[in-house]
Amino acid sequence: TVKIDQATSKSARLKEEVQKLESELAALTKLQAEMDKIRQETHADFVKARDELELGLKGVRMALGKLREYYGGAAFLQDGSQFAALMQQPAPPPAHKKSSGAGQGIINILEVCESDFAENLAKENTEEADAQSEYDKTTQENKVAKTLKEQDVKFKTQEIKALGKALTELSADKEAAESEHGAVMEYYDKIKERCIAKPETYEERKRRREEEIKGLREALSILENETAFMQRKSRRRMRGTSKLD
Repeated sequence: TVKIDQATSKSARLKEEVQKLESELAALTKLQAEMDKIRQETHADFVKARDELELGLKGVRMALGKLREYYGGAAFLQDGSQFAALMQQPAPPPAHKKSSGAGQGIINILEVCESDFAENLAKENTEEADAQSEYDKTTQENKVAKTLKEQDVKFKTQEIKALGKALTELSADKEAAESEHGAVMEYYDKIKERCIAKPETYEERKRRREEEIKGLREALSILENETAFMQRKSRRRMRGTSKLD
């Protein structure tokens, strides 16, 4: 009985632990799914922002290159065909002059834009790398935790099955022992009835005494009849002897 109680208690405790582990696994799976969704969304936002920043940076650098060439004395001399086309254009009016001051102001503004685009692009790349690194780290930790919990569930489930089998065997042994005990007690009760005198009730004692008195009276009556018969027989013999004399 003690072994059965211990096995039952341990099995119940293990079942509670397995239930808790399965609940934790479900929560972990849900958390990982939410992380995956957020990572996909933030990565998509990064790709969009990166492409826009790279496109803007490329346009600003191209404009800077054109302006620097123009205000530096080599405007739009990109290749031979473009140079030939420019050579065929009418000459500007004599009063036309390049406004280097205004050009430098535009260049300065574009250089600020270039710096901002480059800085924002670097920031986006850094944030994306950090987010991906954190995601990878947490995902790996979740995988390890999931594996450990799944193994724990597996081993505890196996132990529960083993305890169930042991409980079945112990219960069968208990039933057999109780059956044997019952048979022994039944046999003992039968023997006890034979070996141990039971106290008689007043009615039983009275009845037994009456039967004993009745028996004694019957015996006394028989003895009296036998005595009378012997006496009569003796007298007859004595009479016969007297006649012979």
